[in-house]
Amino acid sequence: MKKFPLILFSLILSIGLWNPSEACTRVVYKGPQNTVITARSMDWRDEIPANLWVLPKGIDRNGLVGPKSVKWTAKYGSLISSSWDIASADGMNEKGLVANLLWLGESQYPKFDGKGSKKGIAISLWAQYYLDNFAIVKEAVEFSRKEPFVIVSDYIPGTERFTTVHLSISDASGDNAVFEYIDGKLVIHHDPSYTVMTNSPVFEEQLALNNYWKGIPGTVMLPGTNRAADRFVRASYYINAIPQTADTRTAVASVFSVIRNCSVPYGITSATEPNISSTRWRSVSDQKNLVYYFETVFTPNTFWVDLKDFDLSPKGKVMKLDLSNNRTYNGKSNAEFKESAPFTFLGLK
Repeated sequence: MKKFPLILFSLILSIGLWNPSEACTRVVYKGPQNTVITARSMDWRDEIPANLWVLPKGIDRNGLVGPKSVKWTAKYGSLISSSWDIASADGMNEKGLVANLLWLGESQYPKFDGKGSKKGIAISLWAQYYLDNFAIVKEAVEFSRKEPFVIVSDYIPGTERFTTVHLSISDASGDNAVFEYIDGKLVIHHDPSYTVMTNSPVFEEQLALNNYWKGIPGTVMLPGTNRAADRFVRASYYINAIPQTADTRTAVASVFSVIRNCSVPYGITSATEPNISSTRWRSVSDQKNLVYYFETVFTPNTFWVDLKDFDLSPKGKVMKLDLSNNRTYNGKSNAEFKESAPFTFLGLK
């Protein structure tokens, strides 16, 4: 191997070694006949209880950061996965827009002045804002470039861990965007080709890693560790290697195979990289058919929810699928949702 690739390879390994992070992965599959499917894993060091919620349009919300909070009314209904029932971590709206929050240790948000001119939104509502307000990625990006508000973060309740995440969105056409706050400034990456995202490093460096590995055949060598950089490479290779098909059963099965390949086995820990974390749950969003698939590591079945079968009008009810105590569901699980009072998003104290 030539000297320059050896140096670059060493840099790639160092990025993977010195940037430990919560180990989520997100990947988008684009097949024939408008088949678009987004998958993600939720990897976390500790328990991170999730429930599924159906949220109809017409709900009034505000950013929960005080008098300068952004206020809005949901234009679209959505199905989301919550974290601790205080935040939307993942979900899909009735137009097929998918939002995924993943950890990014390098995130630095602007300083928020509750008495200043800039409005804000609590980080717990970041993904929900996009699901509530946008049908396609392009309009979300055009809106966000104006920076009408800032994201306001805080510590995870009961911990000393400050919340640092980045947001990816994809739509039913296969368009993609990634939103990050780096050095206090919003950075937007927008291109249909941005189908894979992990944690560290920042997305710009993830793209550089991907360009390097494109020159190495995946059938010859793929990095196999749990580090974010290695998972990014495997996801990028496999999402393009699986069959291109419009058959939903085959496509969903293939995408699940990819996201499982990029997951971290349950119970894995690392003394030198304490933030490498076990996969807790996985979701797969079929954006063409508006079906949301879900599985957890402690239950034996993959189940799914058809968003089209819910009343998402302003007269619709908030519905909850309780996943606590390792409740097990099988197949289509719409009927298992129960009407519920909406959970309360976490705002500034």
